[in-house]
Amino acid sequence: MAEATLNADELADLIALDTPTVCNALEICLPERRSFGFTTRHLHCIRPELPPMVGYARTVTIRALQASADGPDVQREKRVTYYNYVASSPGPTVSVVQDLDDGQAGFGCFWGEVNSNVHKTLGCMGTITNGGVRDLNEVADGFQALAGAVTPSHANVHVVDVGGEVNVAGMIVKSGDLVHADLHGAVVIPHEVARDVPAAAALMVRREAVILAAAKAPGATAASIAKAMMESTKVT
Repeated sequence: MAEATLNADELADLIALDTPTVCNALEICLPERRSFGFTTRHLHCIRPELPPMVGYARTVTIRALQASADGPDVQREKRVTYYNYVASSPGPTVSVVQDLDDGQAGFGCFWGEVNSNVHKTLGCMGTITNGGVRDLNEVADGFQALAGAVTPSHANVHVVDVGGEVNVAGMIVKSGDLVHADLHGAVVIPHEVARDVPAAAALMVRREAVILAAAKAPGATAASIAKAMMESTKVT
């Protein structure tokens, strides 16, 4: 994992891209990933004006519908373990939280003013969760959240497991995966192609430019657009 860690400039190159463009680029870099590795269901983006977040996944599962069978000391220790994990290298990090209350995910919020500020201090850029978020006006400055629900209460929210594989809105994420997310959703960028994505995205933009120019041209027809689509495949 250490050798795959991106430097600040490489992370900035990915932040400059929106998530759909990253998905397009991955179709070039790893075409076999066309049907997986990204969110497939809507998540509420609480701050669509923020730039994309790019970071290394810190995974955790939670429940809120029923109280935990663990005692307070055990739950406190799980929280401390999780926070230490969020703060671990490499960073920056993104907290990817699967709410296990199937059918009622988001019944209680893991995310709000306090937890967002704690996570920001620990180097976390934001969260992707099928669970709930609240305190929309008080969430830490610059902290992003893509959430399955906006709800008002903690209910019985508690940590179940830290660091395992999670599935959030159809996107399977493992601890340490590089994740890119914005108002459209999120995608996992495999480490082996992370440095290739910006160039692939630029290639895709050049190819799309040929089609867009044809579509916007005065007197454009289906035939002229089809011709441009064929020509776009030759762009390098």
